[in-house]
Amino acid sequence: MTRGSTLSDIPDWTYLLQEFQEYYRRGKAGGSVKIRSHQRAVREAIGKVVDANPPLVFGSGQTLPVTAHLKRALDNGRRGPTQTMVRAIESVLPELTWLYGYEKVPRTLAKKYAYAEFTGPNGPVVTNRLILGIVLFGPKCTYPAHAHDGLTESYYVLSGAVSENDEGVYAPGSLIFNPPGRMHRITVSDTEPALLAYAWHGPEQKLAQQKMVFTRKGKNTS
Repeated sequence: MTRGSTLSDIPDWTYLLQEFQEYYRRGKAGGSVKIRSHQRAVREAIGKVVDANPPLVFGSGQTLPVTAHLKRALDNGRRGPTQTMVRAIESVLPELTWLYGYEKVPRTLAKKYAYAEFTGPNGPVVTNRLILGIVLFGPKCTYPAHAHDGLTESYYVLSGAVSENDEGVYAPGSLIFNPPGRMHRITVSDTEPALLAYAWHGPEQKLAQQKMVFTRKGKNTS
């Protein structure tokens, strides 16, 4: 990408944000006032990001072991209700940098998990209004219990199936909602990877200073 590019210079990134905005406009809230309010906050924040035409800053483009499952996850997503989002993600895949987000990654997690951000204080779409991205889990992954300090989090399942806190199974198109401070643990099916789109919304300071740490004591972490 050329130095000094902004969002409007690369339409694929604008289309991707528009897909997120549509999900948070059309997605079911299940009668929950809190979820409906979060959906509105996310889509309004995305609209403001697009209008601001922020700079694009790309990372190293690195991959991690779990991305060996990415093709399968995308193939599965193309056949389901989230296919338009999956295609929008595929258009920017070469520009994504996959990360762990932890200084010390549990050995059991290192080959089964990674995430890539789309928007946030660190880019690629630079903004302090919200963080959007995707997280990929390999088969049989258990993502340890954690929480997010001061941030509301939601996931849209794009492919595969996951369970959160052993409270039912979320299939493609499902929304998972975690208010600030809620401890949550994610498990993935034995046979297929899972790809989830996520949104974090909250105070600018919390977005900028969010740290990724697991603890054994069950304290709020992210």
